[in-house]
Amino acid sequence: MANPNLTDMTEEDAADLQFPKDCPLSPTNKFAHDVEFEMSVLKSDEILTSDSTCHVCRSVLIEPYIRCAMCTNIELCPSCFANGCEINEHKNNHDYMIIKNEFPLIDESGWTAKQELELLDIIQQCGFGNWVDVGHRVQGKSAEECKTHYLQHYVDSQTLPDLPKIQETAVSLFGCEPIPYAFKLQDLEEPPRFIQDSMNGKLLAGYNAARSDFLVNFDNHAELLVCDLDFNEFQPNDDTYKLGRALQVAIVQAYNTRLKQRVRRQRIIREHGLIAFRRVISWIQRYENTITRPLMERLLIFMQLVNGLEFDFIMEGLHRVGELKNRINRLLEFRHNGLKHFHSVRMFQNLSKMRQEHERERKQYMNNPEYSWRSLMPDVTAGSNSPNPVSTSRKPAPPLLVKGLPGYEKLSTEEKDLCSVVRVVPASYLEFKHILTAENKKCGYLRLAQARILLKIDVNKTRKIYDFLAEKGYINKPIQ
Repeated sequence: MANPNLTDMTEEDAADLQFPKDCPLSPTNKFAHDVEFEMSVLKSDEILTSDSTCHVCRSVLIEPYIRCAMCTNIELCPSCFANGCEINEHKNNHDYMIIKNEFPLIDESGWTAKQELELLDIIQQCGFGNWVDVGHRVQGKSAEECKTHYLQHYVDSQTLPDLPKIQETAVSLFGCEPIPYAFKLQDLEEPPRFIQDSMNGKLLAGYNAARSDFLVNFDNHAELLVCDLDFNEFQPNDDTYKLGRALQVAIVQAYNTRLKQRVRRQRIIREHGLIAFRRVISWIQRYENTITRPLMERLLIFMQLVNGLEFDFIMEGLHRVGELKNRINRLLEFRHNGLKHFHSVRMFQNLSKMRQEHERERKQYMNNPEYSWRSLMPDVTAGSNSPNPVSTSRKPAPPLLVKGLPGYEKLSTEEKDLCSVVRVVPASYLEFKHILTAENKKCGYLRLAQARILLKIDVNKTRKIYDFLAEKGYINKPIQ
């Protein structure tokens, strides 16, 4: 095989420098060169792709490029070949061959190997099925031609022998073994889809389950801050350019801060399941006898620091502590009543229940005017024509059973009796006590009128609580 003349190649072919042309061979050696090239291709039996790199400049090779016929795996780009570059054992006087991809890869398809590679790359970028965009990017082919060619030669019949045969199984189609539904679709609970601005819709915190977003966002009018902002209002030649631009930047930063606050609140609502208001209320009521509602409301602020699962762990831990406290209080009550064995508890509870029923029946019997001893007395009301006048005064309310209510274990014995007589739950009494004692510390004393303004409950209950706290030294009455 004849060697290429570098001087002639530089004068004739390097003028356009697109790529070196075929080696100028003599007519006697041209046939031998063609036979040797075909034999080398058959012996190599490799697929020519455009993923190779130039061994000199390391750039990605794009057909046509040069491959040395004497060295192993030495490929050069047209620029390095035209400059006569040498590397390792490769010399610029070696025989070479030009690698092209303008040959048909699939017989009778009308597509060259270059077009096949281009089609596969574009499908990978645009996605399978987006044939309109694929047709726009493949030169000289329409969308229908691209679709038909790909489905015919790559999917349906797979003309190329090296394509992998994919057997259609449940795993190949679905990615994993299909799992049957445990419930029917009609048994599933439908997400709430209430009318906008309705009462039920407002109780959903503005959440639309059908779209999984919020119809009415927090700080919904934040966009009014930047909707009329004109960024071309201040020009660089103005004296107030820096001040105006700084003001505009500050407004945009304020808007971004409000958007971050909106996203933060939506994230908390989603993570902690605060979508449905009624479910939140029922969830809080679960802890009323252990954690108590006032403490529960104070703990809700920690939702923004932990996720939903961690917050549930905290609440369940406190709930367990409350249950243990209630159990300890019951055991102390049993011991206070002289019980020393658990087998006696059932009898004690039954007797206590019977005593409460008898006490209730006795009160009903005594409150009946027909069986009251007052009806047997002579006239006690002057000027009354009735021989047996009945008192029309208001009957006192029965004592409140405060045992086991939230905050009961924090009360002393006298405070328990006060809450029972005044009919105030222990948690409310503790809150009233905190309000009155705090006000007493400010002024050094507390008037009854001030207590009534602060508590805003029945005046008789306020008077009894006020007198009790003054008697025990929690508050000071004003000096007369």
